[in-house]
Amino acid sequence: MNFGVIGYKGRMGKLILELFQEHNHTPVLLVDKNEIIEKEKPDVIIDFSNKDALETTIYFCKKYSSNLVIGTTALKEEHFKLLKELSENVAVVQSYNFSIGINILLDILEKYSKIFEKWDCEIVETHHSKKKDKPSGTAILLKNTINRNLEIHSLRLGGIPGDHAIFFSNEGELIQFSHRALSRKVFALGALKAAEFVMKKTRGFFTFKDILKEEI
Repeated sequence: MNFGVIGYKGRMGKLILELFQEHNHTPVLLVDKNEIIEKEKPDVIIDFSNKDALETTIYFCKKYSSNLVIGTTALKEEHFKLLKELSENVAVVQSYNFSIGINILLDILEKYSKIFEKWDCEIVETHHSKKKDKPSGTAILLKNTINRNLEIHSLRLGGIPGDHAIFFSNEGELIQFSHRALSRKVFALGALKAAEFVMKKTRGFFTFKDILKEEI
């Protein structure tokens, strides 16, 4: 596929660019602060940058009728409105976390968290010290899946790609669900899987859960 990367000089942008090329895909649109390299029409555009770039991302998706894979965090209601409007004309995959493991964990919590309704529950998430948003988008996803008003504890330390833990406890027991990303490459692999998925679609709004459902 021909692909574009928004924020291609960032840490995730560099990983995505490298991984996609390893799989014989061709970069034809590269965008970063004050820099735009346009060669051909991208089939899909990948954006893992930040919410301030969303306007630029949508502009290029509309310009080229390109599908979109977006992993930007800290999106607000107005951003989702723009993405839903875009999805009327192209296919959009949005997720706060593109790791397969986290999305399996979300599925487990959706099925079984009701069992723990009367148990105490809190979430702890740890990311690298340069991550700006607190709590992480993944932690919010976990909270929304459990569907309770939960406390989220956010730590920003060193170079940790992402740790998430959910604790359920009563007076005599503790059950913990956790996920640890060992490398940021896992998110780039998820972006590749999402790009391959979205290439088969013409329009619509999808999440990573839709990708997993198609594989089951």
